[in-house]
Amino acid sequence: MNWKENVFFTLVEPKESGNIGSSARAMKNMGFTNLALINPPILKDEAKWMAWRSEDILDKAEKFYSLDEALKDKSLIVGTTRRRGSKRGAIVDVKDGVKRIYEVAQANKVAILFGREDKGLFNEEIEKCGFLITIPTSELQPSLNLGQAVLIIAYELMRVEEIRDFHMERQFYVNKEELDKLYDRLLVILKKTGYIPENKDIERSILNNFKHLFGRTGLTFWELKMLHGLLSHIEEIYNKN
Repeated sequence: MNWKENVFFTLVEPKESGNIGSSARAMKNMGFTNLALINPPILKDEAKWMAWRSEDILDKAEKFYSLDEALKDKSLIVGTTRRRGSKRGAIVDVKDGVKRIYEVAQANKVAILFGREDKGLFNEEIEKCGFLITIPTSELQPSLNLGQAVLIIAYELMRVEEIRDFHMERQFYVNKEELDKLYDRLLVILKKTGYIPENKDIERSILNNFKHLFGRTGLTFWELKMLHGLLSHIEEIYNKN
């Protein structure tokens, strides 16, 4: 399978049909075909006009009512953002971020999230991401059009393949569904052992740190099994005491 078939450009609640069409065209320009739409508007003729010669991308685009539904089989989730801040997790330059996407996509599904034209990605959506990509822009006009953002990231991904000159070993990573099971179990055990106090804000912060840690690097099936084994051992010791 071509690694590009593992990359899913995921538009979260896009507002304008034209932006969806221009995103489809940008993807096809760079050889990508997987477009996922979360709660999109009804596509008007403008979408096909802007998607010129890329109507096939629009026709086969997957539509979802919830972001979780679109992400459940993805091993790496990457967000895009213009805003920076410590609470937004790990933020890397686009040139660094696409290298990681390229590596994981050799054998695993990757979702790249693009937020709403007016509000971007919400905090709860950012929390689902292993890391965030930012595209440097001028302070005179820092905001990119949705189609422009898709085009730049798709282009940088295409360029990664062209400049890579080494043989990579394929690694298979667990998907979000398996990671969520691990996070649920981790939370239960951390609360049971008293590591997490009865404070919802602290609980959320600690769990998000674990999500960013594992989500940023990805977990192989062997590593997942090892972590579950470690949690079982901690639980066994705690129950004995």
